Amino acid sequence: MSAEQPKKINTDTIHDLQSGNAELVNQTIEQLSESGNSAYLPFLFELLHSTTNEEIKRRIARLLAELKHSDAIPLIIEAIQNKTYDQELQYLVSACWENGLDYIDHLPLFVDLMIEQDFLIALEAHTVITNMTGKIAMVTCEQQIQKIEAALPTVSDDKRAMLEEVIEFLKVLEQGIEPQSF
Repeated sequence: MSAEQPKKINTDTIHDLQSGNAELVNQTIEQLSESGNSAYLPFLFELLHSTTNEEIKRRIARLLAELKHSDAIPLIIEAIQNKTYDQELQYLVSACWENGLDYIDHLPLFVDLMIEQDFLIALEAHTVITNMTGKIAMVTCEQQIQKIEAALPTVSDDKRAMLEEVIEFLKVLEQGIEPQSF
């Protein structure tokens, strides 16, 4: 999804996505990947949730990983927060670091995912956080560190190590330093 984004949704495209014909669905996903229209993302999230076809899941995951328009961010965040897509959470969270878009405004969500979710999703959220650049407010840094410190006694050793690393990373991010390889 890299072209300039038209906002209109074509009902034929939606019909093709929902057709149940794997070949047509795959072709449609490929066309959407080329068109760059983020307005179709909710339909793709629903398809990711409802399909059992692994090829379709892989194609959607690849499309999400290749997103380049920031208007996709709120749609992805909304899907991550939607309990309907809990089974797709790993796909959604990994797309956030793979597509390289800026999720720094959603730092608390990714900290929560690290604390509350299983190890694999926590690892994906850790990667999103440690790929953030820029600067966060001191109050945000302090709030997230307090939240992490409160959770440390309750998490597994593997997650504890990742969370401790995020504490150090947040201190760097609060200073506005862009880490080279944290």
